[in-house]
Amino acid sequence: MSGTGEFGRLLTGHRVTAGMTQEDLAATAGVSLRALGDMERGRTRGPQRRTVQALAAALGLDGPQTAALERAAQAGRPRGVRQVPPQSQAPGPGGRSTAPAAPDREASPPGSSPVPLADPVVPGALALPRDLADFTAREQALADLAALTADRNPAHPRVVLISGQPGLGKTAFALHAAHALAPAFPDGQLSLDLGGMGAAPLPAREALGQVLRALGVADGAVPAGTEERAGLFRALVRDRRLVLVLDNAADESQVRPLLPGAGPAVTIVTSRNALPGLEAVHRLQLEVLSSAEAAALLARIAGPERVEAAPDAAAELARLCGYLPLALRIAGQRLVARPQQPVAQLARQLAAEENRLDLLETGDLAVRPAFELSYRRLPAESQLVLRRCALTAGQDFTAAVLAHYAGLPAARTELVLEQLVDAGLVQPATPERYRLHDLVRLYAGERLAADEPAGAVAAARREAGTELLREAAAHGLRFDPDRTAAVGAVGTGPADGGSVPLTEAARWLEEEHPEWLAALHRAQREGRHREVIDTAEAMHWFSDRLLSWDLWGEVFQLSVDAARACGDRRAEAAHVNYLAWTYITCLHRYQRGIELAGEGLELARALGDHEQQGWALTYLGSGLRHLQRYREASESYQRAADAFAEVDNRAALIGRLVTLRGAATCLRHLGRAEEAVDSRRRALAGALELVERWSSPLMHLLAAMTAHELGQDRAALKRWPAAEKAYRQALVHYEAIGRPDSMTKALTELGTALIEQGRADEAREILTEALTDLSADGRPGRAVAR
Repeated sequence: MSGTGEFGRLLTGHRVTAGMTQEDLAATAGVSLRALGDMERGRTRGPQRRTVQALAAALGLDGPQTAALERAAQAGRPRGVRQVPPQSQAPGPGGRSTAPAAPDREASPPGSSPVPLADPVVPGALALPRDLADFTAREQALADLAALTADRNPAHPRVVLISGQPGLGKTAFALHAAHALAPAFPDGQLSLDLGGMGAAPLPAREALGQVLRALGVADGAVPAGTEERAGLFRALVRDRRLVLVLDNAADESQVRPLLPGAGPAVTIVTSRNALPGLEAVHRLQLEVLSSAEAAALLARIAGPERVEAAPDAAAELARLCGYLPLALRIAGQRLVARPQQPVAQLARQLAAEENRLDLLETGDLAVRPAFELSYRRLPAESQLVLRRCALTAGQDFTAAVLAHYAGLPAARTELVLEQLVDAGLVQPATPERYRLHDLVRLYAGERLAADEPAGAVAAARREAGTELLREAAAHGLRFDPDRTAAVGAVGTGPADGGSVPLTEAARWLEEEHPEWLAALHRAQREGRHREVIDTAEAMHWFSDRLLSWDLWGEVFQLSVDAARACGDRRAEAAHVNYLAWTYITCLHRYQRGIELAGEGLELARALGDHEQQGWALTYLGSGLRHLQRYREASESYQRAADAFAEVDNRAALIGRLVTLRGAATCLRHLGRAEEAVDSRRRALAGALELVERWSSPLMHLLAAMTAHELGQDRAALKRWPAAEKAYRQALVHYEAIGRPDSMTKALTELGTALIEQGRADEAREILTEALTDLSADGRPGRAVAR
């Protein structure tokens, strides 16, 4: 063996055997830390004899050991070059190691032989793969990593775990970061694929063997056991500034033995799994790219001229790729391989969901196999839950909703979802909601069709739909004024919604509307017309809370069609009226609303249904009023009041108040302001009486809106103090039901009334509050009642 590097090998081996750090040996021998580092790395090939003697004394070497060290130094003093044969980089096969992390083994018993070491880092062994020249984005993550690794003498070794769903570019990021860190870590940069997604992940023992050889340990000096190898590894890297990339980790037990115990080294671990049991690591969660970053990546791959020539098509292409780096790279490479293909053509091809995963494949790059590797490693129950996620209709969902589709208890479904989050296949949208990436959803749908019988899928969808509609109806009935006083008698469990607070019922109906609306459409297609009618009937009072929802047109059109399909004329009359209300109040298509109100009136007359006649005439009056046909509207409101007088229930009481309010508005527009104020005051008195008798959000809303309109009537007469009083009364009731969006206009008009009274400072505060509420809520159009 040539003496050129033997001195460094022997010196390092004696130091490791003695259990000394470089700092310890340098201080004891009286040499500089930098000089000692150069000797161990082979940069100083033959130090002077007095230096060798000082080192030997500090290490406690005996005569033969000192003589061998001196011979190695003497051999290194003349110049010479030795070629080091490269070590194999190929990972060996084998099962996963379950051995626990080993304790440090840096020190050996006194008098034992030093560990024979090869060069500090073998050239070419486990060298970093090439960096991608077109690597794009991730600036903040790179900056975070650079900040984490800036300390040259950290108290604890730096371990960074990069996790996330398949296709996020975790490996590309880790390698790019390692290349960027290389100047600050001159003792080496190593990369090892742990094969975590393969059939047989690389055992920790074999991984340690490869790393030790790359660090310069001779084959014969590599210990046999996992713990011994881990101890030697920690001893070798304790003083080295190196970067180790452990790519594609399977689990915690595979990674732990490969982590340094101390020192300045940086370890970057990538895994699709969250590895939640890995302690004291810096977790870096990658996300999909932004739309701008996705466009930039496409431009860097396919060429900026091509992308800039079709910015809209490129944006659509990025969206169809779900902003997933792997999918974007494949799309870019397809464009590179087809220089004549317009970007718009590829976007059009990807728009077909049934072909999208087939098209996201080029050469050895493909999206589907990336998902397949993770899916095949899941337990059967987790595979089922992932497949059933494809049945959900919304962008995100709760465990309770998914439980209906999965046929599992909600608590069990939540547990499995958390496991899927750890596996990188499901993402948390909020603390209570989950979501699938668009491409993962497509893959889950493919597996659903391939792995489950069509009949089982149809049954699961039907049973879930029935449960969702039952739950939606129960929540909707919480807003029915005829049931408000008997809430305690309605029921006590979630199945009937009786014990659910109104705010929770409203939140569920809003957040889960994609699910129950999709279930409503399925029920109609499958001929379950009574479910459709009952659900829409339960919803119609709740619909007053969300007037900006165009979907009420879908809901009530479905219920009208269902009533006609099963020949229920009474239900048809009611739901045609609901549809008329939707066209006038929500869709602002007044003429169509008037036509529907006329149809509802004819149906109600034929049935002798006075309540539905009253509502049809009320909606007819509202449509005419919006068309500024105030005299005709006033007549319609009066006829509606007469019809409601024939009915003795809470809905009819509300109907009479609504007609009184509508008539008052017509009087104001007809120049009969005093009569309008008188009519509105009577309406407000009736609304306040309802609040006293049945305090509910609907009653408070009626009172709030009537007081608000009274303020407008008084403002029209320049009666500013009286208008101020009415506006403040409206605000009390708006606030009682938590409606800051509805308060904004009232606050603005109150500000005007204050200005007219010369109270500019108060007005400024009020208007500032109105602007703040508007900015915070951002959801106009929710405050008008029937």
